[in-house]
Amino acid sequence: MKRKLIAAIGVAGMLFSIAACGGDDGDDKKAGADGFKGETLTLWAMDGSTPDGWTKDVKAAFEKKTGAKLNLEIQQWNGIQQKLTTALSEENPPDVFEIGNTQTAAYAKTGGLADLSDLKEGVGADWTESINKSSVVDGKQYAAPWFVLNRVVIYNKKVWADAGIKETPKTRAEFLKNLKTIESKTDAEPIYLPGQNWYHFVGLTIGEGAELVKKDGDKYVSNLTDPKVAKAMKTYKDFADLSKAPKNKDEATPQQAEVFAKGKTGAFIGMSWEAATAIKANKKIEKDIGYFTIPGATADKPEGVFLGGSNLAVAATSKKQELAKEFLKIALNDKFEGALAKEGGVIPNKQALEAQLKGNPAAEAMAPATAGGGTTPLIPEWAAVENPPNPIKNYMTAVLNGKSNDEAAKQVEGELNKRLSQKQ
Repeated sequence: MKRKLIAAIGVAGMLFSIAACGGDDGDDKKAGADGFKGETLTLWAMDGSTPDGWTKDVKAAFEKKTGAKLNLEIQQWNGIQQKLTTALSEENPPDVFEIGNTQTAAYAKTGGLADLSDLKEGVGADWTESINKSSVVDGKQYAAPWFVLNRVVIYNKKVWADAGIKETPKTRAEFLKNLKTIESKTDAEPIYLPGQNWYHFVGLTIGEGAELVKKDGDKYVSNLTDPKVAKAMKTYKDFADLSKAPKNKDEATPQQAEVFAKGKTGAFIGMSWEAATAIKANKKIEKDIGYFTIPGATADKPEGVFLGGSNLAVAATSKKQELAKEFLKIALNDKFEGALAKEGGVIPNKQALEAQLKGNPAAEAMAPATAGGGTTPLIPEWAAVENPPNPIKNYMTAVLNGKSNDEAAKQVEGELNKRLSQKQ
């Protein structure tokens, strides 16, 4: 599945208040053949999220079971927050819609999402906890987890073979050792890791059990001086020190996959779809591309990763609440969730369905880290933090340029706290 970067990492932006009033004239209807005959359910899904085979089969199953029609409207990520916020405040919003997992809490807090707690008790009894976490706000299920993606190591098999390395590493220490071997035995850059690949850094903080913010009274403030955050940043620096990438740029400036495509880089930390970017830049490199899970401190636990993905939600103002839930019961059942994983190469919302990823090496590399993954802070106040210039990125660059963790944290603390205090 072709995924957009913004879909993989979530969207940051300011949200507006959403009216939460509305009726539910479908409550008295029951599911079953022709139970909703004559009705049409509107689904907003993002570009790239609904593979053709999955879409065709889910639509057919939904229409057969309910007697209703499914109107799928494909949306673009650019500008979607404003468009969705406006739609949810109007009389006829999309009934079901895809929403970035890091956006869910903000929409729930403003009253835009229907409570789906009863759905969780049914089809969601065994949803993977780390994936479902973003759908739960104040103890209530305001969305249903759909799929996630996370970063893996994409490596050049030829470079590793030239360095005499025969197996992929199982621990962080082995990974560092392999990269140093590449540095000493080849003319390749061991790893391309720019100073501001900040979602990878977020993953490292998750692995350390660290939080980027903390509560101070009734507000959130920076927690970058936490020793656990410092430990995560040290790990990042250990790898970045083996890279020639700029310390003040992110993975898109330049596109790290295009750097890798030149064949002179041992590895990079990226999304699975970035391999296609490399192949587009240099078709010859396709045969040399391999993937492995980012190794953690011990062999039994992969590195922490940021889980970027999507949830499915129902508009609080939709007049077709029961029909919307019938759609979710179908789209999220094991058959179709497994089919989405297989066709789309995404991580499904249940560990039991990860067997559907077999034969997709990139997806197989993503799966082991999923259970221990997480997201950026699931608070509405976080949205403003990611707007450029992102203070977390500036903190990372400062550390890589020689500042101590506390010095770098203090340098951006004022701006970070200012953003966390902005009204949503």
